[in-house]
Amino acid sequence: MVQKNEKQSIKQDKSEIFFLEGPHSRRRDLWFLFKVMMEFIRGFRTLHFVGPCITIFGSARFKREHPYYLKAQEIATRVSQLGFTVMTGGGPGIMEAANRGAKDIGGNSVGCNIVLPAEQFENPYLDKEVTFKYFFVRKVLMFKYSYGFVVMPRRHGHLR
Repeated sequence: MVQKNEKQSIKQDKSEIFFLEGPHSRRRDLWFLFKVMMEFIRGFRTLHFVGPCITIFGSARFKREHPYYLKAQEIATRVSQLGFTVMTGGGPGIMEAANRGAKDIGGNSVGCNIVLPAEQFENPYLDKEVTFKYFFVRKVLMFKYSYGFVVMPRRHGHLR
């Protein structure tokens, strides 16, 4: 059985595919532009005052006892000690570990979540969170507000 959020996400995925197929009516393209613009504005308003960020990228599939989870938590603690806000995709796994590492010492923790059918959910270690519909808007804003990046290893078999 498909849940409401899953139906919305599937519909969203199809709208992005439709957009990328090429030119459509100007009215439809203009409407898409307005939706994207509103998502950027919402992201700007949420992230503008979070401070200089270091973004930590990583898999959502690592469990709390995995060495990479623990390493991400340690790295985020050190990043926070330097005065940076820790930014992640806001989900579980490595993202949760990084946000948790910042929160453990009272640092700032931000998540840029994405609407996905079944996987992505907000982790409990966020001071600020914004959820995006479009991957490209999410990535642009994560790069805009970051002074540096940490890319953690992926889980084997996660990406083919």
